[in-house]
Amino acid sequence: MNMTFAKYQGTGNDFVMIDNRQNSFPKNNFKLIEKLCDRRFGIGADGLILLENDVETDFKMVYYNSDGNESSMCGNGGRCLVAYAKSVGLIEEVTTFLAVDGLHHATILDNGLVSLQMKNVSNVKIADDYVFLNTGSPHHVLMVDNLENYDVKTSGAAIRYSDLYNKEGSNVNFVQQISENHFALRTYERGVEDETLSCGTGATAAAIAMNVLGKTKEHHIYIDVEGGKLEVSFVKEGNSYTNVFLKGPATFVFEGEIDC
Repeated sequence: MNMTFAKYQGTGNDFVMIDNRQNSFPKNNFKLIEKLCDRRFGIGADGLILLENDVETDFKMVYYNSDGNESSMCGNGGRCLVAYAKSVGLIEEVTTFLAVDGLHHATILDNGLVSLQMKNVSNVKIADDYVFLNTGSPHHVLMVDNLENYDVKTSGAAIRYSDLYNKEGSNVNFVQQISENHFALRTYERGVEDETLSCGTGATAAAIAMNVLGKTKEHHIYIDVEGGKLEVSFVKEGNSYTNVFLKGPATFVFEGEIDC
């Protein structure tokens, strides 16, 4: 079976995109998904995303991690899927789509960046040395020194598999402050089981966590990830965060066919 695909990346977080509006993709073949994401034996990606039909919105997003399992929301993947949907003629600059965590609104900006509305956040756990919140995916956020040389994979895996999160696990984000509204971030992603160059829901979680902790009073936060730069904005209403937007690039890499 030959399969047509496109590959996109958002600040180095890369994805295999497949147009599944005809429902031809074998969604229960987890080994196939894992193979397509494999960087040696497949296309290579942090995840695979299906573009599907939806009755009430422009399209539906179905996201799989590189381990082959369907997963929670992916912010960078959502922005890349918006760019892909435009490339196949499904949308123009403004869209609404359905993902696993609900409805999302997005806009493709003149500079090629994509602004994606994320879910509202009202429940934030504040512990002695970390913050936990869900921005469409679960995120453990902690501040560290010397982030550039930090062992993200070892420390991230230890927290991800700790008794804090049992079998489900959590993504783990390591943050260092640069200025009042500017932070550096490195993320260990569950499902990839390694550090990725960027995590959109992680950047969103880090920005909100830094506001919760009082590290910044700003509502527009700049996040430096290993693969580039992201922006997060929000409105704080009491203990809730609404109108949460993630903005960053969504870049076409290549397209082709692969024999499955």
